[in-house]
Amino acid sequence: MAVITLTSASGSPGVTTTALGWALSRGRPTVLVDADPTGGASMLAGYLRGQMMPPDALLEAWTAQQQGRLRAALPSLTMSLPDSQVGLLPGTRSHSQARGLVGLWEPLLAALKALEGTGQDVLVDVGRLGLAGSPTPLLHGADLALVVCRADLVSLSALRSWLATLHTELEEVGGSSSLGVVIVGPGRPYSEAEVGKVLAPLCGGRSPVLASVAWDPKAAAAFSAGAQVRRLGSSKLVASLRHLDDAARKRVASTTRDLSEVPS
Repeated sequence: MAVITLTSASGSPGVTTTALGWALSRGRPTVLVDADPTGGASMLAGYLRGQMMPPDALLEAWTAQQQGRLRAALPSLTMSLPDSQVGLLPGTRSHSQARGLVGLWEPLLAALKALEGTGQDVLVDVGRLGLAGSPTPLLHGADLALVVCRADLVSLSALRSWLATLHTELEEVGGSSSLGVVIVGPGRPYSEAEVGKVLAPLCGGRSPVLASVAWDPKAAAAFSAGAQVRRLGSSKLVASLRHLDDAARKRVASTTRDLSEVPS
């Protein structure tokens, strides 16, 4: 089991849609954390179409942490998404709340990693890199840190700058092998191989591209806006999300195996 974070370098490449769609498509117990400092509880507003008021889950988590009961409180702070095995820890209502949660992220990471014993994986939407209130400890401490990016020149230009920084930061904490890139819409216009070749020099010479997510706006609307989509389960998007899940599990297993072989 693993804690996996998703972020982006610029724009809106589809981090939230990818995280939510991934969690719902994998068919396994999953905790989905909305840690995007932008606020607005976008998963509730989009996927659940604003049918419920966003709870102050992260603020309650912060209170629980101060009282020394974060791990015990965590299950009660997640809400079950309909017809799924996904428990959502909703994000903040406002960006102004994120700055007050700086001291929460490290204890929350430990609490999320403790879920390993329950057989649950954790997916975390950490929003865009560089924002005030960003949950950096979650990013640095994840078993796999994924940067979501579209395959166009503007997106890749921003990614190049951030990827080098992120690779260095993770290297300093011993986690550079946990860094990966997810391409949304390969072939628009650059292929997965072309993107990997450009980014490899920034990541120790190996391509950081882990997998791609299909460009499928109609299916994506099911996750971003709660749209009713026929045969969603057989869509290109869901198929690519399941491939992403397989690739991520293999990467985490490989990294864990490599670390276990390092002499103590």
